[in-house]
Amino acid sequence: MIILWKYILRGHLLPFIFATSVLMFVFLLQFIMKYINDLAGKGLSAGIIVEFIVLNLAWMLVLAVPMAVLVATIMAFGKYSSLRETVAMRSSGISIYSMILPPFIGAILLCLGLIYFNNNVLPDANHRAKILTTDIYRKKPTLTIIPGLFNTALYQRAIHVRATFETSNDLEGVTLYDFSQPGSLSTVTAVKGRISFTPDYRMLVMDMYDGEIHRSSLGSEQQYRRIRFERYKTYMPTEGFEFQRSSEDQFARGDREMSAQDMRRRVDSLSQLLIEPRAQVQRIFDREIAAILDTAFITNEFPQSGHYEASVTKTRMTSAGLNSSYNLLNYFGRQIREYEVEIHKKYSIPVACIVFVLIGAPLGMMSRKGTFGVAASLSLGFFVVYWMCLIQGEKLADRGYIEPWLGMWFANILVGTLGIYLTVRTSKEQMLINWDALRRFVPKRMRLSESVSDE
Repeated sequence: MIILWKYILRGHLLPFIFATSVLMFVFLLQFIMKYINDLAGKGLSAGIIVEFIVLNLAWMLVLAVPMAVLVATIMAFGKYSSLRETVAMRSSGISIYSMILPPFIGAILLCLGLIYFNNNVLPDANHRAKILTTDIYRKKPTLTIIPGLFNTALYQRAIHVRATFETSNDLEGVTLYDFSQPGSLSTVTAVKGRISFTPDYRMLVMDMYDGEIHRSSLGSEQQYRRIRFERYKTYMPTEGFEFQRSSEDQFARGDREMSAQDMRRRVDSLSQLLIEPRAQVQRIFDREIAAILDTAFITNEFPQSGHYEASVTKTRMTSAGLNSSYNLLNYFGRQIREYEVEIHKKYSIPVACIVFVLIGAPLGMMSRKGTFGVAASLSLGFFVVYWMCLIQGEKLADRGYIEPWLGMWFANILVGTLGIYLTVRTSKEQMLINWDALRRFVPKRMRLSESVSDE
């Protein structure tokens, strides 16, 4: 039996490594395509770019490993089934459960490893990646300038633009407010402009074309000057935009940059903060509202002696207290839900390794084909269903429509239940996927090419 287990595990190892490599390459390619414009041409060294990519490999690995487990399981058991090895094993008295046990144990070990990775490696990697991303964006002013909104990242300046361009540092509809001179305010407006750096990256250069300068003093003597220009150039210190490595302690950690233990402590602290707002609401309902009703409706002197004004004042104060307590309860409650969702996510995604073994083994036996293409095709549908349930469950849980544990574990429950059903069904009878029937849905030209390749 030990020899058989080694053989089964060896059949999973190479497909798992291959599937993980392919999935990591796909994630990496998508990531590079998304951020290539933010990294290229920013004066960043190759080491900084490599570090930025390596830090983001952490979350890619967390997503790729469970998906690779499903592909590897389908490939391995598809190969065993195509070579009739599963038939030989069952003829020797080895049940399907015994065949699935080695990869199942391996999936448990992978699950434990991913849980450790999620709580000890991934939070620090996400935190360092966020800091590095912030430092990179500081180096490129136009990356932080949002058209239509005021931006105050410039040193002692504020800027408002109508349009920016992804492929250049050009701006349109520029309005620059200069607070660098004490006692005076300068407002520069221009039809278009451009941001650049000096060769040593020590100064930020703002070139503006076809505009006006409005200068006014803020002291006791009011003075105003208006200057028109065709081209106006101003230099500003690159403080806040030169590439400087920030300290990790300068940034607060978000929920994806904390371990499950840290988030649990944060949830406990927030739960303590909810005690006072809840008590305040209870006190208002117990005492204040009763007093208002007594003052407004029970007293016979209500219309004559000023109780009406007192009742209105009391009602407004009570309403303000209720709104304040409600806002606190809503704010802390939303934070608690987000932390609890992230806590469950750190465990539900690793458990997907076990779930995918349960669904992958019977699918591989049913397909009787151990190629990567067949495994990827069968896995795609389950990937879509799983991640759709996970993403939608996270959104619903964050908004309070469902419990956090349900939002994060529903995908595992759904796919795991189907996997158990298929495993039990396969152990009782031989189930095969009718590839000939599926070929009817393939275009005739593709069927001809497939038959030629088979020959």
